[in-house]
Amino acid sequence: MSKEKYIGMMSGTSLDGVDVVLCAIDKNGCDLLASYEHPFPTHLKEEILAMVSTPVALQKVGEIDHKLGLLFAEAVTRFVEKEAIDLKQVKAIGSHGQTLWHQPEGTSPFSMQLGDPNIIAVRTGVKVVADFRRKDMALGGSGAPFAPAFHRFLFGREEGAVCVANIGGIANLTVLKTPLVGYDTGPGNMLMDSWIAKYQHQSYDKEGQWAKEGEVNYTLLERMMKDTYFAKAYPKSTGREKFNLAWLHALLEREHTCIKPVDVQRTLLELTALSLSNEVLKFNPDMLLLCGGGAKNRFLVERMGVLMPNIQVGIMAEAEMLEAMMMAWLAYKRLHHEHILLKEVTGAKANAILGGVYQ
Repeated sequence: MSKEKYIGMMSGTSLDGVDVVLCAIDKNGCDLLASYEHPFPTHLKEEILAMVSTPVALQKVGEIDHKLGLLFAEAVTRFVEKEAIDLKQVKAIGSHGQTLWHQPEGTSPFSMQLGDPNIIAVRTGVKVVADFRRKDMALGGSGAPFAPAFHRFLFGREEGAVCVANIGGIANLTVLKTPLVGYDTGPGNMLMDSWIAKYQHQSYDKEGQWAKEGEVNYTLLERMMKDTYFAKAYPKSTGREKFNLAWLHALLEREHTCIKPVDVQRTLLELTALSLSNEVLKFNPDMLLLCGGGAKNRFLVERMGVLMPNIQVGIMAEAEMLEAMMMAWLAYKRLHHEHILLKEVTGAKANAILGGVYQ
């Protein structure tokens, strides 16, 4: 049987673009055929960041859901035009949506991803699979991370020898062992992106160049690492609602001296490198494979190599598009009525078929 074609789409917490991929998938593998990064409008990014930091009216939530649906439909349309893709050959589009809030704990846990899949389905003429996280949460799971299930599908033969780290806005780690282990380790690019946007008016620190000009403030770093999240046992997940500029400013206000912005950036990079490396070292793999936008941060990768001198650190060939590929794979699994093996990772009571289908 030939592989089936699926489109996957991911917009992460960094809000730096919409990744779209075309994949050929069967039970044995997921091949990347084409990829595209669609720009994320600055005005929409600003609206979303304002939403997650201040109380908003219900009307605003609905409007953002609609705007994101249009954006995602536009991203697929541009991708299809660019690559001359015959949509009649595409089984479905897997859309993650834009996470606005992820709250896996408390009396009313929930995860909110916006970007109306009905709009995507209508505008493209292709069925859409979306809303992947809430079924896992209904089963008592944390609804994240999902990447470990896809990592096992791709690299399961490397069990015990390899860990995979996805450094997006939040960093997560997959330990390829039985039972599967995977969890969010803490901030990835999110705090670094927010800080450089505030002080350098750039969306991200290319290759960590600005951070490299600064010096680590070890007093600040120590206070950051004392956050209770880092000591918490897995399964666990986190997001922007936890690690944000308000969290950072609360720590900075405790300092008796003013820290230069460039030194804060350097310390934030060290926070990502240290918090992730600490977790990898617990499992002592032969190799750590990096994916996600953070894999492009040369200085961050360099620092992780220094912190883990006995572990080979490599960067995956499709590092930036792996999460979008995962969405294509999740759509494939949903249409084939196959369970996603995540309960060991998220703490859910059972594995489940995840995602809703929008014709």
